[in-house]
Amino acid sequence: MARYVFAVRFRLDPASGVRVEPATFETTLESEADPPGEDGWLFFRDNLWRGEANAPDHLRGLAEEALGVPVENVEYRRFETSEAEYEALKGAIADDLSQFNADSVSEVLNKYFASSIEVGRGAER
Repeated sequence: MARYVFAVRFRLDPASGVRVEPATFETTLESEADPPGEDGWLFFRDNLWRGEANAPDHLRGLAEEALGVPVENVEYRRFETSEAEYEALKGAIADDLSQFNADSVSEVLNKYFASSIEVGRGAER
């Protein structure tokens, strides 16, 4: 399954009278990508720009919701996908280039992902 990979820094906020050390942790968050054509498949268009988060606060909020802890920072790292999923993504993009304001699939991929796509890793897990 294709997935978005993020670096996340979060902190524990213990109850009064409790202390933790360290209170801040860094981890990798992997989020499954919706297949092309399904609800949510345009996550990249709505959340990435040139291989980075276009609205870091929004992604931070999504990570907080998913993890259930206060998140201090989220950084987009890469999109991992299998060859078949990558071809399906490119096909779905090609079917409606107008929604991306682009003239080619490669322009769309560069516009949103830059060089952060790793083909061949999506099926490994």
